[in-house]
Amino acid sequence: MKRALITIFFVLILISSVNALVLQIEKVSSEEVMIYQLSRPATFDLKITNQGFTDNLQFYNLLGFKMSPSGTTKISTGETKDVQIKISPIGEFDQRGSYNFEYFIKSQDGSEIKENLAFKVINLEKAFEVGSGDVDPETNTIEVALYNKVNFDFGEITTKFNSAFFEFEKTFEIGPNEKKEFTVQLEKADFDELMAGFYTLNAEISVDDQEVEIEGQIKFIEKNIVETSDKDYGFFVSTRIIEKTNEGNVISKSETSVKKNIITRLFTSFSPEPDFVERKGLVVHYTWNDELKPGEVLKISIKTNWLLPFIIILLVVAVVVLAKQYTKTNLSLRKKVSFVKSKSGEFALKISVVVTSKKYIENVRIMDRFPGMSKIYERFGAEKPSRIDDKNKRIEWNFDKLEAGEVRVVSYIIYSKVGVVGKFALPITTAIYEKDGVIHETESNRTFFISEQGVGDLEEE
Repeated sequence: MKRALITIFFVLILISSVNALVLQIEKVSSEEVMIYQLSRPATFDLKITNQGFTDNLQFYNLLGFKMSPSGTTKISTGETKDVQIKISPIGEFDQRGSYNFEYFIKSQDGSEIKENLAFKVINLEKAFEVGSGDVDPETNTIEVALYNKVNFDFGEITTKFNSAFFEFEKTFEIGPNEKKEFTVQLEKADFDELMAGFYTLNAEISVDDQEVEIEGQIKFIEKNIVETSDKDYGFFVSTRIIEKTNEGNVISKSETSVKKNIITRLFTSFSPEPDFVERKGLVVHYTWNDELKPGEVLKISIKTNWLLPFIIILLVVAVVVLAKQYTKTNLSLRKKVSFVKSKSGEFALKISVVVTSKKYIENVRIMDRFPGMSKIYERFGAEKPSRIDDKNKRIEWNFDKLEAGEVRVVSYIIYSKVGVVGKFALPITTAIYEKDGVIHETESNRTFFISEQGVGDLEEE
């Protein structure tokens, strides 16, 4: 009996090893990409050879990607089958750059193997490059090209080409790593007044419901060529550097013009100093005229220091705000709260409001509210309330007038048989008064009582 069990055990092991998943996987495609703005999958071409028994294979992943083929793929023993795997994220996928995708191939008997696919996630504009031939004044045509730099089939796209020399629109299909070229007819009247040098070639590309714009350059050939670069950097001290380079073979005249308004000119310095300064209304024009020898570089530095005017503006704003705040405050209310120990152990608080009159005011009415769960203790300080509305939980004091600099303190005690745990907020005290026949209103600061298991702390704002 024991020998029979051992024999069955080894037979099961043998069957399991015979039926194990044995695949040879070769990736035919390369440099696959996924376009971030497009809801299209990344595509991988594989050659899979089944070196085991005929099997129905299932492809799946645990990374939250939609994956095809979604069903099973049958591969017979010894068969090599071309399988195209497509993956696309489900939901938001905010990844850029290289990404390693892990997936599984599962046999019909439950055994499986783990494989990896690498791809790159890029923005749509990084997939294309636009360029053209040089513009020669002696010819009437120019070649314009759009190049798909990545292994991604965009299918049909629409592109608007725009430059100083031409403008046209084309709808066409472009596949992986494909280059599309177009011959454009030129009209000399369109660029008769253009200077020699480099001009921007814009390509506005529409794919699905997405639009991006990329730039290239067009060179306008001439013997006299002056290249210009313009760079800005800095925040509080803004610096602009203009460089002009004579890349031709003759002496070339160079004129540089910069505009500043009458305010910014006060904080701006130049190196070298401009040759001409002309004011037209609120705008000041600065001009540099130079003759550049072949290979010579003219560098103009323009610095604007915004730190000083920024500080001045901040000080002015602060003074104005403080002045307005001071002039509009005739009465101030400072509310305070303190914990009171009662003989019966009830929860009790003393609320005090310091009323300070900065100017002479009349018909002053101080109104405060107390929490609904509390009651007023019928003992007060020097200033007794004019009215207590226990139903609406309201207490009031009235003064016929307050002189400038006069201070009154009104106070009262509230108590409750129900204890408080947590942060206990008190309402804001309000004062309504009359100043020079005009009614005004002032509010106090906020006050809080914090209680944790019978221990009370006080907070004020």
